[in-house]
Amino acid sequence: QLHLVESGGGLVQAGGSLRLSCAVSGRTLSAYAMGWFRQAPGRVREFVAGISWSGGGTYFADSVKGRFTISRDNAKNTGYLQMNSLKPEDTAVYYCAGGRGTPIRSPTAYDYWGQGTQVTVSS
Repeated sequence: QLHLVESGGGLVQAGGSLRLSCAVSGRTLSAYAMGWFRQAPGRVREFVAGISWSGGGTYFADSVKGRFTISRDNAKNTGYLQMNSLKPEDTAVYYCAGGRGTPIRSPTAYDYWGQGTQVTVSS
């Protein structure tokens, strides 16, 4: 089984940037697709970004296209979500997940989840 731990969340002003990290242990990350999801109060958990096991395919929610970048460093067993041009609407708890990733946008495609990290974007 995988254990995933997010870090890098915090408070940032609108227009700023944050980089979230997802450290993986238990298994090598290379065998898994990785996804990032977020959940704001009163809203369902939604897909943010995903990356294939090889890193050759990346996918983004329409709301973050052009602003967020997903990457992975399999040698370090770590995934990243670079978030630029942040908006107050991006405020949520962000979760990283590992799994088969098919369909990559679905939470059901992931078996392992981190504990979440809070991202708050002020106006």
